Formats: sequence, C-alpha cells, structure tokens
Amino acid sequence: MRKSKPKKIALAPDPVYSDVLVTRFVNNLMWQGKKSIAYTIFYDALAKVNKQTGEDGYEIWKKAVANVTPAVEVRSRRIGGATFQIPSEVRQERKLSLSMKWIIRYSRDRNGRSMADKLANELVAASKGEGGAFKKKEDTHRMAEANKAFAHFRS
Repeated sequence: MRKSKPKKIALAPDPVYSDVLVTRFVNNLMWQGKKSIAYTIFYDALAKVNKQTGEDGYEIWKKAVANVTPAVEVRSRRIGGATFQIPSEVRQERKLSLSMKWIIRYSRDRNGRSMADKLANELVAASKGEGGAFKKKEDTHRMAEANKAFAHFRS
C-alpha cells in the first residue's frame, strides 16, 4: 500500500438517544439519502417494540444487535487450485456492520404493512434469539465450525 488510509469520519450522535450506533444503523437503513425518513422508520419501530413487549425499545434494539453480532466468519482462500473456506475472527467494526445489515436485510424480507412494522418484528425476534438475522449468525458460526480443519491456512 502506497497511500495512507483515509481517516474515519466521526458520526454525529442521533437526536433522541445521543448514540452514534443508532446513527450507523439509520445510515444502513436509509435509501437514496432519505435520512429523515429512515429516522422516522427507526423511531416508529422502537415505539412499536415498546408497545409489543412493554420493555424499552432502545434496550431491545441493543440486545438484538448484540445477539446477531457474529464472532467468526469464513473467508474463501485459493490454495493450489482448490478454494478453501477458512474461518477467521471478525474485527469489531465489521461485527457491528454485519449485525446491522443482517437485521435490516431480514426485516425487509419479512411480511408486514410498513417497514417500521417489519423492523419492529425482526428486532423483537432477534432479541429473543429467533428470526432470520439470528439464524444467519448461527449459520455463519456453524460454517466456521465445520471448516475448523482449514484454520491453519489463515494468512
């Protein structure tokens, strides 16, 4: 690498919870630069979670993100004509990024009336250790466990 890496731009915390993680989540949720709509969807989803469970929506969201966060993943590596799935640790930044993207992706795939409904249902499911995003994490861990024999190929 010849050039230095660009500096990470610090995100502004969100207006309600003053949490940078919420801003990251909303940025992943956003489509076509419509940030205010993404914030509305997020806060509506948390309100619906609060109504459904009777617990604080923000805490449920944090628990859901923690439950979906992967510890290991498999990466393809080509060695001598064969491609191996090599399990490797996931960096902290990537862990959060993956968990947020999985929650958003699987909430979009759910059936419901609005995106806020879908997101609320996925958050409740993920906080309980259910749902598509949690299943994705389990599958990722299972895949890494199955390919543990190739761990010595790690670069």
